[in-house]
Amino acid sequence: MTTVRSSYMSLFMLHIAAFAAVALAQTSGPAPAVRTLVRTGHLLDVKTGAEPAAQTIVVTGDRITAIAPTATTPAQPGDAVIDLTRYTVMPGLIDVHTHITMANNFDPYFELSMTPAKEAIIGVENAKVTLEAGFTSVRNVGANDFTDVALRDEINAGHIPGPHMQVSGPALGITGGHMDENLLPYEYHVHGQGVADGIPAVQHQVRENIKYGADLIKIGATGGVLSKGDDPQASQYTQEEMQAIVADAHRLGRKVAAHAHGAQGILWATQAGVDSIEHGSYLDDAGIAAMKQHGTYLVPTAYLIDWMQQYGNLPAIYQQKMKDVSVVEKKNAIKAIQAGVKVALGTDAAVYPHGLNAHELDVYVNQFGMSPLAAIQTGTINAADLMGWTDRVGTLDPGKWADLIAIDGDPVKDVRILQHVPFVMKSGVVYKDETHKH
Repeated sequence: MTTVRSSYMSLFMLHIAAFAAVALAQTSGPAPAVRTLVRTGHLLDVKTGAEPAAQTIVVTGDRITAIAPTATTPAQPGDAVIDLTRYTVMPGLIDVHTHITMANNFDPYFELSMTPAKEAIIGVENAKVTLEAGFTSVRNVGANDFTDVALRDEINAGHIPGPHMQVSGPALGITGGHMDENLLPYEYHVHGQGVADGIPAVQHQVRENIKYGADLIKIGATGGVLSKGDDPQASQYTQEEMQAIVADAHRLGRKVAAHAHGAQGILWATQAGVDSIEHGSYLDDAGIAAMKQHGTYLVPTAYLIDWMQQYGNLPAIYQQKMKDVSVVEKKNAIKAIQAGVKVALGTDAAVYPHGLNAHELDVYVNQFGMSPLAAIQTGTINAADLMGWTDRVGTLDPGKWADLIAIDGDPVKDVRILQHVPFVMKSGVVYKDETHKH
């Protein structure tokens, strides 16, 4: 009987405690949100090129909640203040063609000895390097064993530093094509993880990639450079296979990025409805017209040519292909830009060391003839549009993620200053701050 009475008393005390907690919450109300005030020297509006002075960005949680003149935005009790009054502040940059889980090493034995564990660890290292270079969002287009899915999820959980990521998982390609594993002889019977031939097989592969976490689908429309035995100019997937891929991907809410060097593959992929052409080396007039008609983005990945010519040490099986592509890629990119094809910044980082991503902008301005603002727009507004993230990134506006960088100087006068970014904030968290060194 005593035990029963004790149980009733315990229940009664629990109810009293619960009522007290509710009453306390109702009287005290929610804790006021902590604000961070980012005081800027100049604030670059990447839409217009305007750079108003002395603006304050108000950050609450992971979002921008207001932007107003510093003179009318006094600090309130509890506010954190970040002094960037000696700097130009602008949106974090976006790279829509990265391979963060891959290293800048194309020795065949290194490739064959890669493991999922090693690839994941490489990804952790490169995600930090990429973020600290000022790239707060990326599209990762090709990774084995869904290591990029795991990396994205760990970054999103706040466990490791890195950019916001859209990831593709294993890229789709034909047997013996750019996305296959071609280094081993027949007796090993090794195939690339994304290899699929024929319409039912490519539909299955799209669905499987999405099942395991892919945000977009990457395909090989033509041969490639850093793969054994295939021809960058040769089409690989048929137009019908690509139409099937795009139909399934789009129906399931995923965009499609097509690796495409050769003119026919570029045209077929564009007509099939892909969202972006990656590289576009042999792009011709028909491809340009189709890309303009369909609103297809070109992702030029151009700085890698300069880096390879200066520092590259490729195995012999890749050298001639790299030379051949390098001769034509830039002049065709210039032709496409002059014709009005939309461009989004993509680097193919891993073909050269991660963290050098902003060198791509220098090529767009000083070799392709873009204005500095137009080049910056490829890595902000345009890249956000291609990713379908215009509501989250690409410009500094209330409601978007608090992804911003500060640079010492005016990038609209010289984009090369973006090659060193002393301050990086992503989702309201400061990941790099070298501004105190001045």
